[in-house]
Amino acid sequence: MTPTIKRLYLWRTPLGTKSKCLRASWENDYLLQLLRIKNDFLTGSYKRYTKTKPLQDADFLCVLGEKERYRRKEHPSTLLNAFVDVLAKKYGAKSVTKYDRSVEVDFGIVVDVDDNTDYRVVSMEAVPAFTLKDYYEIPDGPHNEWIKTNPKVHEELALVAQNNYDGQWEGIVRMAKYWNNHNGKLIQPSFLLEVMALDCMQGPFGGNFSEEFQFLFATLADRIDEEWPDPAGLGAAISQEMTTSKRSAAKEALKSAAKAAANARYLTRTGRNGEALQAWRTLFGPKFPLS
Repeated sequence: MTPTIKRLYLWRTPLGTKSKCLRASWENDYLLQLLRIKNDFLTGSYKRYTKTKPLQDADFLCVLGEKERYRRKEHPSTLLNAFVDVLAKKYGAKSVTKYDRSVEVDFGIVVDVDDNTDYRVVSMEAVPAFTLKDYYEIPDGPHNEWIKTNPKVHEELALVAQNNYDGQWEGIVRMAKYWNNHNGKLIQPSFLLEVMALDCMQGPFGGNFSEEFQFLFATLADRIDEEWPDPAGLGAAISQEMTTSKRSAAKEALKSAAKAAANARYLTRTGRNGEALQAWRTLFGPKFPLS
């Protein structure tokens, strides 16, 4: 791996630093007061160290207490709407958006052309949840159902993969997700890339980073048509959003990425390092430095 690739690859903010930064933006006391939330905690890619810049879409699982459990008998959208109402009062209606299973708060931070935000958090997502045994249930509004989830299992699996891949799994996954962000986000949700990587990157690490990227893109292209279940064995398939047309578009993009990585490697082997760096930036996006 060139020093330039390594700088992007190794971007990893300590969890404590991230939590402090996120807490400063979240101000969750408002939710605690109005929705009687028993506990809330950072989850998702931030917790698994697979989040890419810019810092956005930080997931907080908001576990409601017993006095709110009556909402579990209502339509899942009702609970999401309650979160919308509360957060809109705090941050303004234009800053709040309801999604299928969460409610986003946009803090109005401008992302520059190089994906910089001066380390400020762009947005967060509140995910309502109820405790059930050793896992949680979260609302799925469009499907009128409650989805079982256990983010702790996802975190543990990511840690195992990181160890099995000689400490390199997280960085490679972050770069694959960064590529996805700058190529139309054809693979949705981005968590699907992580789930696929759990199976496609068994370890040990081969030792050549640029080769790893080329082979990973090629393998993902070969396997994007498969169904990818929830690794925790609880919720719906992670790949359920990927329709036939979306899989086809993603397959072509992944094949092109594998070819682009092969070309960048060829430029390096033939001594055209400047062109190789530009090829890597074109492939991954503006956070890839040219020196």
